[in-house]
This record gives sequence, C-alpha cells and structure tokens, in this order.
Amino acid sequence: MSPETKAAIVVIDGDGTAGERIAAILSRQRYRVYVAGSVTEGIGLIGDSRAELALIDCQAVDAELCTVLGEIGSRFPSTYLIVSSPRCQLKRAAQLAGELSVEWFSKPITSADLIGRLDSLLRIRELELGNRRLQLEQELLLLQLETCQQDFHQLIREKTESLQKAHSEIAQTEKLAAMGYLAAGMAHDIRNPLNSISLFTQLMRQNSIDPDQEEYLGKIIKEIERIDAIIRKLLNMSSRSRNVTSDVRIDRVIDTALEVFAPQIETGKIRLERRYELTPPPIKADAAELEQVFTNLFLNALDEMPGGGRLGVGIAVEEDMVVVRVEDSGKGIPEHALPRIFDPFFTTKPRGTGVGLPVVKRIARLCGGSVRVERSSREGTVVRLEFPVCREEALRSS
Repeated sequence: MSPETKAAIVVIDGDGTAGERIAAILSRQRYRVYVAGSVTEGIGLIGDSRAELALIDCQAVDAELCTVLGEIGSRFPSTYLIVSSPRCQLKRAAQLAGELSVEWFSKPITSADLIGRLDSLLRIRELELGNRRLQLEQELLLLQLETCQQDFHQLIREKTESLQKAHSEIAQTEKLAAMGYLAAGMAHDIRNPLNSISLFTQLMRQNSIDPDQEEYLGKIIKEIERIDAIIRKLLNMSSRSRNVTSDVRIDRVIDTALEVFAPQIETGKIRLERRYELTPPPIKADAAELEQVFTNLFLNALDEMPGGGRLGVGIAVEEDMVVVRVEDSGKGIPEHALPRIFDPFFTTKPRGTGVGLPVVKRIARLCGGSVRVERSSREGTVVRLEFPVCREEALRSS
C-alpha cells in the first residue's frame, strides 16, 4: 500500500452498478478498493489484498449472513467488517452487529456519512490492533519475567547448595584439624609404652632358644613397627597438605593390605573374591597412605561379618578413572547415618566409623579421587572409590 493510500477495502455487492459507484467514491478518498460480485470472490480478494476493511451488502449474501460473517471473521481477524442493510432489515442487521462485533449502516447512506463511518472504523481498528500488540508484548514480557524468576530461583538454589557444601567441607576440615591436634597429643602417650614393649620383646627374642618363640617375637616386633609407622602418618597428615607421590599400581597396594587380614579372613570364615577386570594403569599416590585407605575399609567390612560372609574387591577402568569397589555381606549402614559416615568423630551402631572413614576420604581427595557409598542394604554395603589415571598413561591410551 502506497503512503498516499489510507487502507485497502473489499466491497462485496451483488449490484455491479452500486459497487462501482461506491468504489469511485472511496477511491477519491484515497482508499484502495476491490469490488466483488459474490461472497466467494470477496473472500478471495480479502486474502489476496490483506484488506483492512470489508464492506458487505447483506443482499449480496446468498447463504445465512451470520455464517458468512463468522467465516470471514475467523479467517481474517484483522479485517474489520461493515454490513450495509436496507431499512426493512434494520433490526436483524443490528442484532447481527451485536453478536459478531461488526459495524453496520442502513441504506441509502450519503457519501459523506459513508466516508465518515469508514474513517472512524479505520481509526478504531488501528487502536484495537495496537492494543492487541501491546497485550501480546505484555504476555511475552510476563512469560520472560516468569522464566527469569525461575532461572533466578534455580541459581539461588544452586548457590545455596554450593555454600552449604563449602560450609560442610570447612566444618569437616576443622574437625580433621582438631583430630590432628588430638593425635599429636596422644602420640607421646602411645609411643612411650610402645617403645617399652618393643624393647622388652627384642630382649626376649635375643634370649630365646625356642625357634617358634623367636619367630613369633619377630612378628610382634614387625607389627609394633607398623603401629609406629601408622602413628607417624597420622601426625604427618595433620601438618602437611600432600605427600610426595609416585606412580602406584593400586592392585598391588590392595593385595598387600589383604595379606595383613589373611589370618582373620581364614579364621572368620570369610570368602574373599577378587574381581580385577584387567591390570589397572598406575595412579599418582603415596603407596603407604593408599594402603591405609584399604586397611580401614577392610577392617570396617570384616567388623560387619563376625559370623562369616563375603568380602569382594573389584577393580575396573572407567573413562580415565581407576574404580575400586569394596563390598561386604554385612547388615549395611543405617540409612539415617549415611550422610554423616565420612564426618570426623562420627560413630554409629552396628558399624562404627570413628577416625577411619574420614581418613579414607581425605587420602582419596589428596590423590585427586573420591569415595562414596554406592549401595547399602541388609544384603551388604558397596563402597566405591575413584582415582584418576596418571596423565601420561591417559595420553598413551588415547
């Protein structure tokens, strides 16, 4: 539509002469006019021209006028309808106008009145369409606002959870630090009698003439040295952030830890199951600390099976991570205790955690890994540990 044209209008009039006369009047008033002799033709012209207005003579409608107006209104909602009706049908035309929200006027009508009605209707149309656009924009803005609110609430939840997790980790770090101070205070009290036991055992071994007794005393001395090494590690952990690490084969560390419990496994009627899917690649860790991880886990598992059971150890590789599963057939961890089993000094019955599991978690994190309870029920407990494969090994495998 050119800038000089007011709007496009389709005139549906069965009287060709009347339609041409109306078209001439409207064209002089800068309307772009399309004349149709039937409703079908008029509907086609409305669609092709995207007319803003449609002037319909009710006498040109063969079918029910209400049906025709309803069809045009539903197909072209932005086209405003004007119905012209003879004075004899004035009451019926007014009724339809109220039902279908259309304009109407009675024939005959002067040119000035016709132009005035159309200009007024065109202004009303522009205002109503503008209001519709504003309503749509308002609905869109409300939808965007609702989405933003949801995103904001989600962000708040995520940040809150992150802060709670950070607070929990800080609290656990403080408890571990307290545990370190406690361990330092206890070290001398434990080492003094331990040194005495070691000294007297060595004297007994030197004076012994029984080979079996000498062998037993040697094993006692070895275990005393092992206890002393564990105490030193506990003290070192409270004062250092990380040990010097090397490439460690985790299957060898596990086998070494299991050897310590071999007598207990045999006498306790425990069935040991090793499930090593393959020779695992090395990980960066301190072998002695890593052995302490599995010593604590095996000790907990065996404590849960005083009458016998099954101890399973599985090793697999999943996406550059060495995954170890330690499984027992005990009674499981109580559900209420699961969220706190890695907290320092937390204990529960029948499975007591004490110092062991927090130390396991700390060493695992120092190795860049993690530990969690994968499953716990009356049929037993599965603890899952993950450790990253050495970077050089990961690059070779890729």
